[in-house]
Amino acid sequence: MGGLMLLDTPSLYFRAFFGVPESVTASDGTPVNAVRGLLDMIARLVRDRGPHSLVACMDADWRPAFRVEALPSYKAHRVGPDGGDQTPDALATQVPVIEEVLDAFGIARVGAPGYEADDVIGTLATAHDGEVDVVTGDRDLFQLVRDDKPVRVLYTARGIKALQIVDEAEVTAKYGIPGRAYADYATLRGDPSDGLPGVPGVGDKTAAALITRFGSLEEVERALDEGETSGFPAGSRLKLEKARDYLAAARTVVGVATRIPIPAFDAEAPRTPRDPERLVALSERWSLDSPVNRLLAALATD
Repeated sequence: MGGLMLLDTPSLYFRAFFGVPESVTASDGTPVNAVRGLLDMIARLVRDRGPHSLVACMDADWRPAFRVEALPSYKAHRVGPDGGDQTPDALATQVPVIEEVLDAFGIARVGAPGYEADDVIGTLATAHDGEVDVVTGDRDLFQLVRDDKPVRVLYTARGIKALQIVDEAEVTAKYGIPGRAYADYATLRGDPSDGLPGVPGVGDKTAAALITRFGSLEEVERALDEGETSGFPAGSRLKLEKARDYLAAARTVVGVATRIPIPAFDAEAPRTPRDPERLVALSERWSLDSPVNRLLAALATD
């Protein structure tokens, strides 16, 4: 209990949108399923985990230029006809409402121009001296776990009521790699959900074997540079040689930034809302009385 809780807010509101029926609407028929679902998720997290500090990390740029420049396929399959993200319209209209409600509560909402929520999370988790819980449904953030601080991921794949606590031991148990080596492993095997192709012919087992044998992608590349032949699973050395350009680019794409400029903010979880009148108005406008009251109660008793 206590410590800093970092919310991967886009991951959570996407989950809420697809987990709560679109038939959940405000009085005028506007969908508010993502708003209600997110508020209930946060209430559950606050009630169960009791964070001292709480930050809703946001995407200021869902497809940063520096990642696209390094690897043009990065999230390319998610680009819509207008060049933007293919977020469903019924969700896109709810994001400003989510932002307004979080602000009225006084829950810190933090983004950084040119960066994703992952990068905000990486920077805040790295800079914080105490215990950090990262709440996400994105495996990319497994790269941040470390037992010495500690930084853990509360993984939402099974739902907010059945969070998986991911630490270094869990990463090792699940993927057969050193606990802090997830980014290198993901670079090798790829991730189609982000348009990351991986090294052709190198799947989960070969990627895990390479990282376990050499310890890191940097050491794999050093072995290639020095002409080593031992330690490479059958056929993998040639595949890696052919993929050197990809490996150089993918490191920039997969690695979460940990030293980006972050605007000043107050991370302390609010016991009472920052702007009660605004919160009441938003609650009435968007038919949010029940989830707002549940979150108010959770914050007040934290």
